[in-house]
Amino acid sequence: MRRHFITGVNALAVFAVLVGLWQALVWISGIPAYVLPGPLEVVKAIGDRHAALLASLLISTTSAAGGLALSIVAGVGIALVFAQWPWLRRMLYPYTILLQTVPIIAITPLIILWMGSGTWPVTLVTFIICLAPIIANTTQGLISVDGNLIDLFLMHKASRAQVLFKLRLPHAMPNMFAGVRISAGIAVIGAITGEWFAGSNRVGQGGLGYSIMYASSQLQTAYLFGLVIAATVLGFSFFFLVMFVEWYFLRNWHESKRTTESE
Repeated sequence: MRRHFITGVNALAVFAVLVGLWQALVWISGIPAYVLPGPLEVVKAIGDRHAALLASLLISTTSAAGGLALSIVAGVGIALVFAQWPWLRRMLYPYTILLQTVPIIAITPLIILWMGSGTWPVTLVTFIICLAPIIANTTQGLISVDGNLIDLFLMHKASRAQVLFKLRLPHAMPNMFAGVRISAGIAVIGAITGEWFAGSNRVGQGGLGYSIMYASSQLQTAYLFGLVIAATVLGFSFFFLVMFVEWYFLRNWHESKRTTESE
């Protein structure tokens, strides 16, 4: 506990030093606020427009969380199918790689064109960008079970469903959470990318992505920094939430979590 406290204090100290250097640079150089605002201007902009900022944050959180949740359900389901039928995995798995190789910014306009503006197309963009890491990591975990363990289950007349859900799935959980961690980190990117193209039903109001573009066009640089900070906090929140859930489910039996706690 003491080690974690010291680590937190050190991180806060480094953050304070960086913010101080940022403010000193603005004061000494005399850079205009519309080019590079200081931390004080950013804090003031956040305070003045906190209601709009929170509204944008809520919209982006809904889209990002929805897309991430759907990708977890679909990704794990597809991985289970791939683990059960290798011929199907060999036939379809390469197509999941396309989700990573095709730039999301290239297909987002098409999704918006087909579905219109609003939360659902942004959620779909987030779903697409989050799906591939979950499929890849979960599938790898499911098919990497020791053959001796599978033979042991079969010797005790275990069914295919029992082998899948009582052996393969628990074995794949660390891999699955690794994929979810990756997806949690990029879910906000997917939501913001979708919001760039989806726009908003009301001028000046929308998710973080739309608000970032609107603030940039209006040279509201201090507020723009506030929006970027909000997006960063949202991404960190998703990531650490997944880490907590992973720790909760693996802490009592998986070596990685027990090793981390004993260090």
